[in-house]
Amino acid sequence: MPKNESTNEQQDKSGISNVIEGNIRTIIQLREKAAKQRHFQDRIADTITSFSGCMFFVYIHIGWFWVWIVLNNGYIGIPPFDPFPYGLLTMIVSLEAIFLSTFVLISQNRQSEENERRADLNLHIGLLAEHELTRVLQMLDAIQKNLGIVDDEDSELADLEMETRPEDVLAEIERLHRLDFENNKRKFFR
Repeated sequence: MPKNESTNEQQDKSGISNVIEGNIRTIIQLREKAAKQRHFQDRIADTITSFSGCMFFVYIHIGWFWVWIVLNNGYIGIPPFDPFPYGLLTMIVSLEAIFLSTFVLISQNRQSEENERRADLNLHIGLLAEHELTRVLQMLDAIQKNLGIVDDEDSELADLEMETRPEDVLAEIERLHRLDFENNKRKFFR
């Protein structure tokens, strides 16, 4: 079977192109690499956070509270070791909440750092793609002029051929946000 036919057959089976499949594999490899580079403490925090964020954790607590209450109300003939209002249980649950919230924050901080690195990568790739497209438009414009093809006067081509500077875009976004905030403030105080 020729190479093109096997490639097309593979695309038909998966429904995606080889480029997309390769990109997916690369992303998976990058995530696995990042997971392996986590510190031992981060792995512990992630494991605890993952476990405490599942329904099994809730069921364990429901069972634990039920057993605690049954044992401490004297229903089965055992003298209560933590009578109502269950001060010991309250203290244990409070300590657990402190530690769980700390583990969640550790995991969120690590995830936030990963997200920031990915956002930086996305920004870099986006800026590179924009630069390349601007250069391609400039080259096409030069070819068009060389062939004597007249530009449409209403064309946005001249705007698109300008190099986009991220600091200018961010300044404009900030300006529009301030303007929107001031307009909303005026509406609110009318």
